[in-house]
Amino acid sequence: MKLGLIAGNGRFPFLLLDAARAQGLAVIVAAIREEAEPEIDDRAAADDGITVHWLSLGELSRLIEVFHQEGVAKAVMAGQVKHKQIFSSIRPDWRLAKLLLNLRTRNTDMLLGAVAKVLGDEGIELISSTQFLEPLLAQQGVLTEGVPGGRGPDENERRNIDYGLGVARAIAGFDIGQTVVVAAQACLAVEAMEGTDAAIERAGLLMQSLQPDVSTLERRLTVIKVAKPNQDMRFDVPVIGVGTVETMLRAGASCISVEAGRTLLFDRETLLRRAAEANIAIVAVPRGA
Repeated sequence: MKLGLIAGNGRFPFLLLDAARAQGLAVIVAAIREEAEPEIDDRAAADDGITVHWLSLGELSRLIEVFHQEGVAKAVMAGQVKHKQIFSSIRPDWRLAKLLLNLRTRNTDMLLGAVAKVLGDEGIELISSTQFLEPLLAQQGVLTEGVPGGRGPDENERRNIDYGLGVARAIAGFDIGQTVVVAAQACLAVEAMEGTDAAIERAGLLMQSLQPDVSTLERRLTVIKVAKPNQDMRFDVPVIGVGTVETMLRAGASCISVEAGRTLLFDRETLLRRAAEANIAIVAVPRGA
């Protein structure tokens, strides 16, 4: 069987490549020119089971043509495509242009859902990447407590999580973003098109702009990241990794909450070890908690 892989940026496509190849699947990669890492060519050169085709983000017809030529009937999306690309200077082909014109709203769910339908109509089923990466899904509990030097959320951080979950789930329900940043039970930043790391950085800059030692309120930031209420696990799955921890450290964030069973943890052991070193707590809460 051949698996199609629509590859965006980051390490996600490489993790999926490893998992698919471990199952003996040949992988046909449609690498998005504006997003995917050039390193993916090196992986293909070293493995006869991987074939890479580079496509522009606007080339939906070309994507379908490539998968048809390669005999791909099932495909996955892996790797981020920045939401701001919707408003970029990339020129869509006729098929994508028609799709965009017919969208009621231009949020992630609507756009990717429409792309998935077009692929399905062409005999290409878009499936969930978590079929290959289930071991990377966060399990419920305090993830950093089992790591040497790690800790769980303190009382203030738990209050931030309780408050932030309601806010994050509300914005996620409108497909605005999936992350909020909270301090002292006040919302400092809401993720939109800029992405999780940028929202964390923005909250950090806001805190740093305040005069020191003039407030009795807790200054540490807590990050709350959720899945959408009706999260389609085929795309836009919540993800955290070592880069998330490094961004939190720079911003002055001390805790992050994610949803169990609906968030991927990249390079889990390194992630948890680095969080423990940075005195950052990571907790996975059940859906609807």
